[in-house]
Amino acid sequence: MSFREKMPTSPKSPLRRRRSSWTGSWLNHPTMSFKEVVSAVINSQSPRSTSKPQTPNFNFDFASSAKIDRTLSLPDSLLLRILQNLPDTQNQNDAVSLVCKRWLNLQGRRLRTLKLLDWEFLSSGKLTSRFPKLTTVDLSTACMNPRSNTLLCHKTTSFHVSPDSSNWEENLLHSEVIDRGLRVLAKGSSDLTKLVVINASEFGLLGLAEHCSDLQELELQKCNDNILRGISAFESLRVLKLVGSVEGLYTSSVSDIGLTILAQGCKRLVKLEVSGCEGSFDGIKAIGQCCEFLEEFSVCDHKMDDGWIAGLSYFRSLKRLSVLSCGKIDSCPGPEVMLRSCPRLESLGLERCCLSDREGMRALFKVCDGVSKVCVKDCWGLDDDSFSLTKAFRRVRFVSLEGCSVLTTSGLESVILHWEELESMRVVSCKNIKDSEISPALSSLFSLLKDLTWRPDTRSHLLSKLEGAGIGKRGGKFFKKR
Repeated sequence: MSFREKMPTSPKSPLRRRRSSWTGSWLNHPTMSFKEVVSAVINSQSPRSTSKPQTPNFNFDFASSAKIDRTLSLPDSLLLRILQNLPDTQNQNDAVSLVCKRWLNLQGRRLRTLKLLDWEFLSSGKLTSRFPKLTTVDLSTACMNPRSNTLLCHKTTSFHVSPDSSNWEENLLHSEVIDRGLRVLAKGSSDLTKLVVINASEFGLLGLAEHCSDLQELELQKCNDNILRGISAFESLRVLKLVGSVEGLYTSSVSDIGLTILAQGCKRLVKLEVSGCEGSFDGIKAIGQCCEFLEEFSVCDHKMDDGWIAGLSYFRSLKRLSVLSCGKIDSCPGPEVMLRSCPRLESLGLERCCLSDREGMRALFKVCDGVSKVCVKDCWGLDDDSFSLTKAFRRVRFVSLEGCSVLTTSGLESVILHWEELESMRVVSCKNIKDSEISPALSSLFSLLKDLTWRPDTRSHLLSKLEGAGIGKRGGKFFKKR
């Protein structure tokens, strides 16, 4: 018997009632398909739906999705925070800048320190628009003529010069060009805190101070007295380096007049370095009297007259004194009464200086008699007689001697045995100091030191490394067996 024969035919049958409830009017419709019927039934059973349901589109275009920049939804502040977590390397910075124009601008806002190579990049305004958040700018190389193609390095300064010029000073840009560039830099970089510039003028500094009120560190190369008239406009200046004349490169003069103007205009200086500057007792005295907060003072390759050391007695807050690359200290320091000690001086450093001037050394050590740290590096002329003058130091705790080839072991011993507070000592590359000449008194002093670095020559250094290792004896036995 077939299925149709077994189906109930009673009008009271549940199946019969269900079929008549929803299919009677739809399935018998002559013009509607089965899909249309199903859709109509669903709509009729969902009275809350007011619109026709949209069928999902599964044709997803992955190629167009890959071209969408997902970082466009991120604000600049958040994206900057993300970029700041990347490694700060040149390759990484270049890769970030090449992503898109937005990332290029954001990378420019991240950069804080820049050494300019092309002055046209500054004068055209591209520097400030490309890097609006600069805080440290070095213009020393860009201040040279762009036609210069020979790199010249002199101590801490390096720039390009023209090989055809007999006078290196001709390679410098004119002061008016430098001043115009400084005005462009000042208007676009108000956050500037450190600047290095060559051959600027008074008007250039005044224009810079008008917009960069937060400038704290300034280096003026080829500086003179007239330029220093505009230095008082920098109220926040704390660190200043003046480079007057550099032998063989350029010539300029900073005299007592400029040092006095500096002292009266920059009373809140903390660190000062004068290189290739002239002057004398009056200029140094003015700095000591006016700059009450000065803690660090450096003199490099000075051209000062006799008697400038006596001016150091007027520095009330000076803690660190450095004398660098000086052919002389002070040939005629003046009367003994003028040589008073600096009350708060803690450290004295002598590097690449000629110390054969006994009178100058005596005056310098008398003014610095209260130091606790003494460092002498690569100085010539420091023999036993000159080093004996350091007995004037009363509170030395650390001494470092490097490259003092004339000093002997007996000369060293005659001094350091008088320093009762000595705690640490460093002796490196002093070839006339021998291990074999160490006395029992000096040996007992070494045992009491907290820190000792003892490498006066190569032999001593090797013996200290090989001691107790047995190396050096095994080779002899080996070759004897052969």
